[in-house]
Amino acid sequence: MKIEESNIVETNDYRVIIYPASRPFTTKEAKVITEKLFDFLAGWAAHGKPLSSSFKIEKNQFIVVCVDEEKEMASGCSIDALGQIMRAIDQEYQLGLFDRMKASFVENGEVKTLKLLDFKTKIRSGELSKEIEVFDFSKNTYLDFLSHFLLPFGKSWAASII
Repeated sequence: MKIEESNIVETNDYRVIIYPASRPFTTKEAKVITEKLFDFLAGWAAHGKPLSSSFKIEKNQFIVVCVDEEKEMASGCSIDALGQIMRAIDQEYQLGLFDRMKASFVENGEVKTLKLLDFKTKIRSGELSKEIEVFDFSKNTYLDFLSHFLLPFGKSWAASII
């Protein structure tokens, strides 16, 4: 059972799982990903009980899945099932959804992604300004996602690398 986007209540602290792509989605990719996830979430269940869930594609590059665990907790098996569909999408489009050794940030209004080592090098050398905003994919709850997904460099995890 999926949460209709209009029913996502921004005060509810849904569990959030973020899948960051290494590049923006093409229009066709976004359409197919949306269709596959709508189909998957419509039947997503934990121990036979439907999970109240939804997703959104943020900044045309990040897939954010929400689960209302006040209604039903996602189990290990249900999370594995989500991982399987996401791996299939990742393999089909070569998106790097499971590559955690990257940094995504906004520079001059544009979302950019670099390998973590390249990001660190460019920050330390001054090639990348510390005026950028950095995405944090470690958010586990919807409220945390809303308020801390994109932060100024100095308030983000990236500030600790200099």
